[in-house]
Amino acid sequence: MANKKSNKDLSFKIKEYLQYAEGLDTANDIKNLVAQDKYDVLEKVLMNRLTFGTAGLRGRMGPGYAAMNDLVIIQTSQGLAAYIEEIIEEHEKCKGVVISYDNRYNSQRFAHLAAVSFILKGFKVYIFSSITPTPFVPFAVKRLNCLVGVMVTASHNPKEDNGYKVYWSNGAQILPPHDKNIQESILKHLKPWPGALNTRLVTASPLSYDPQSEIEQMYYDSLQAHCSLDQICPSKFSSLKITFTAMHGVSHTFMKKAFQKLNFEHYVPVVEQMDPDPDFPTVEFPNPEEKNCLNLSIETADEAGSQLILANDPDADRLAIAEKLSDGKWRVYTGNEVGALLGSWLWKTLDSNSKKTPSNCCMVSSAVSSKILRSIAEVEGFKFYETLTGFKWMANKALDCMDQGMTFIFAFEEAIGYMCGSEVLDKDGIRAAMQITQMAANAYSENKLLYDYLRESYLKYGYHVSCNSYFICNDPEAILSMFNRLRNFHGVKNEYPKFLDCDTPFNVVGVRDLTTGFDSFQPDQKAILPSSSSTQMITFYFENGCEATIRTSGTEPKVKYYTEMVAKVPEDEWGNIKNLLHKMVDLIITLWMQPGKNGFQPRPT
Repeated sequence: MANKKSNKDLSFKIKEYLQYAEGLDTANDIKNLVAQDKYDVLEKVLMNRLTFGTAGLRGRMGPGYAAMNDLVIIQTSQGLAAYIEEIIEEHEKCKGVVISYDNRYNSQRFAHLAAVSFILKGFKVYIFSSITPTPFVPFAVKRLNCLVGVMVTASHNPKEDNGYKVYWSNGAQILPPHDKNIQESILKHLKPWPGALNTRLVTASPLSYDPQSEIEQMYYDSLQAHCSLDQICPSKFSSLKITFTAMHGVSHTFMKKAFQKLNFEHYVPVVEQMDPDPDFPTVEFPNPEEKNCLNLSIETADEAGSQLILANDPDADRLAIAEKLSDGKWRVYTGNEVGALLGSWLWKTLDSNSKKTPSNCCMVSSAVSSKILRSIAEVEGFKFYETLTGFKWMANKALDCMDQGMTFIFAFEEAIGYMCGSEVLDKDGIRAAMQITQMAANAYSENKLLYDYLRESYLKYGYHVSCNSYFICNDPEAILSMFNRLRNFHGVKNEYPKFLDCDTPFNVVGVRDLTTGFDSFQPDQKAILPSSSSTQMITFYFENGCEATIRTSGTEPKVKYYTEMVAKVPEDEWGNIKNLLHKMVDLIITLWMQPGKNGFQPRPT
């Protein structure tokens, strides 16, 4: 526990924070903690600092440097503005920056404070006048040819969180070394500039512009242009009814417009989750991946007679889907399964000119996602690329491919994120929803289900079955201990497990460790994908074709595992493959992850 008298560093940080946060509510919060002698809490919130992680900041809202609050937003924005000013010519400031926000508590205020920092530096600022989906920011950065984009959102995190997501001038999330350089610039600009709290500049400054109507029009025009309406006639929609939920987030109004652009009228909103509400009152976690999040959607769909459910997360960059099967039961598709559906569909509907030279086309997925796109590429002849986890890597890989003259088609991650085409260089739950709607309309016109399309994909490209989940752990030392044990198995330094124990051992034939940069498959044993000592990620390759990755989350206190088996076998053998994978997962958890010993909490049910 921190001590008031002995901890001079903490005393300095208290004085510093109170000076910088003068006039802000969080200054009073710090004063109250001092008055209550809560120096252990003060040490936690002032001696640590939120740093740039997955494309920006994300954390709990509260006082101090280790949380999201007005001062941290000001400091972050000042650092970002100063960094951009350093690397551009003065006349380029007129290109501007794009800033928007979701419906969480403080999101609009944080966005306005960010805008003020850029205005004070003389940048043109395009700040949306109302909440928008996250994909609108990267879309606007590209369409308006801006220098950078900022989206204030914590996506699907709990209601107590908020975040600050940064896009570069190419429309993709920032990559190294920009993240490191921005962090260094933030630390050089901690003291708020004069006028940093003057949010009246957002409406009063001649440098401030509202792009809302212009960008919405551009977005929906581009959506309509890529929706293959010439292939999907309205009559095909007649047998399809969709239930849609915005999960208390931003997307209801925007999805409604998207359906209108598609000439699709048979959709039913989940009324209880339709309006933006920062408390997310009907769900424990506003994440459509989580079990029970679709309960209200299923109730609504059953009452309305819908066959399909589409669910956005609160900032509308991700999409979950569920379908009523012929036996009347609902099937919630995994992110990998939706990736398989969209990958197959987008290849099938690709224009014939692009298909003439498949080797000039490409798809991308992350290292922890299903290898279904690789399997499709092997059959169809287009290029497939694997990247690190996150759309910042996939979008920038797509840009690299397009710079070489290739046609980029699709990218996805298993965490229900999909990038359909290159109009938005990030996951986009609205654009993906429209592709699913078209696909479903086509399937239902053939008296098929999406599940039939998935089966057809597996029969053609190979059966892909995955089992992914996570444990919650707020003890970084316990997490590190688990990973270090895997790197020094049975007490032998730099030796990974060689097999998974059971009656008949499952042999490990390769290991890739993207924390240390080791890859046993490479001649020099150096991983091709970038490595980082700040994150934990190890992949094991088994003799029977199973791949298993254990990694830490970049945004939440989670230890995640991802496993997959791929087999070209008859459909009546799929159950055996699935059972084998689940057996291996149980062993990986019990023998390697050891949740009981490490204090890991299971995923909420």
